[in-house]
Amino acid sequence: MSLALVEAEVRALFEAYEDALIRNDVAAMDAVFWDSPDVVRYGIVEIQYGIDAVKAWRASATPVPEGRVREQTRVTALSETCVLVSTLFRYPGVVGQIGRQSQTWAKLPEGWRIVHAHVSTIANSAL
Repeated sequence: MSLALVEAEVRALFEAYEDALIRNDVAAMDAVFWDSPDVVRYGIVEIQYGIDAVKAWRASATPVPEGRVREQTRVTALSETCVLVSTLFRYPGVVGQIGRQSQTWAKLPEGWRIVHAHVSTIANSAL
């Protein structure tokens, strides 16, 4: 499979994940993370090591604010089994801040899964 097709496949999965994030579909979000004690998710103010920690945090997390807007989404296949996704995001009414989100997707026997994720914010003036 060409890397362009791999990127298109993971982009579609990323868009489905983002849709689940907006709808606060916790089961759908959990399903795309690697079901492993080795999965890592660094959030804005929290850290999860292992799928149990990711699921526990997700179950109690506040839904993302309405109006989330993404920009500069990049999907880069390093191989047929490893893809990096990064995007910037903003929320209406949150002035001076921009969010950054990156994910490493791996093609595992059960399908594509997020094996590492990082979410953070910075001052808009840092761009």
